[in-house]
Amino acid sequence: MLVAFDFDGTLSDSEMVVLLGEQCGVADEIDEITERAMNDEIDYAESLRQRCALLDGLEEERAQAAFRQVQLREGAPEVIDALDAAGVHTAILTGGFERGVEAALDSAGVEVDTIVANRLPVSDGALTGEVEGPLIEGTKDTALETVASDLGLDASDTVAVGDGANDLPMLEVAGLSIGFAPKPAVEDACDVVVSSMSELLAVLEEREVV
Repeated sequence: MLVAFDFDGTLSDSEMVVLLGEQCGVADEIDEITERAMNDEIDYAESLRQRCALLDGLEEERAQAAFRQVQLREGAPEVIDALDAAGVHTAILTGGFERGVEAALDSAGVEVDTIVANRLPVSDGALTGEVEGPLIEGTKDTALETVASDLGLDASDTVAVGDGANDLPMLEVAGLSIGFAPKPAVEDACDVVVSSMSELLAVLEEREVV
């Protein structure tokens, strides 16, 4: 069994790109673009590039300070621990950034088996305003299917948990799709909707995932 999570807005209640924006005074602009993307009002790849362009010149030290602010949502460590104890392969598939995901997991003292995330290039000690990685143009259905295939699993053996429009591809192909307080554009694609990590754990127990 494979359980794949979105990160920003799902496992974490932080939006790491907004935290980065706070470091250089563009958080409001980034938040507006993020909201439009999550409601499927703007192409995700274009929205990500727009947001990252606003970070051009942010010193790496200040970017790392923002990543250290990223935290897992209350109850998320317990969900991950329960999946680990049940022998379930856990994955994070996010258009966010590796360093923020890793910082949050380290802070919570938990690990997942696979992280598929993007990166913010650095040059001369500052962000370049560009973004690199598999989940810019690439979509989460492909990422989910790739991880599942590597494990010898079918899509029917997967659970996807997400909230925003860029999660729709993986929610639509997963064997069980769970919306975590999903945006209106996403809710219809979900088999189950939850609003807390305790509710999510209860669903996973009910469906005998853990």
